[in-house]
Amino acid sequence: MARGMRRRRRLTKQQIEEIEQQINYKNLAFIRQYVTDRGKIRPRRTTYLSAKGQRKLGVAVKRARHIGLLPYEVK
Repeated sequence: MARGMRRRRRLTKQQIEEIEQQINYKNLAFIRQYVTDRGKIRPRRTTYLSAKGQRKLGVAVKRARHIGLLPYEVK
């Protein structure tokens, strides 16, 4: 393997489905795992979610920000 290349951690379909079921804008402890310290939503290649799950995560984060549960940016 070339330098800097890492193998992608594989999750089973069942594990991914369990993670996607936990995505909810009210579940702040879970959502903060998928937001960087700067306030950005982590990309799909690092979250290992399906495209549908990543969209669901984005909606949940944006809802939590709109309501005021999560900050838009961290200073």
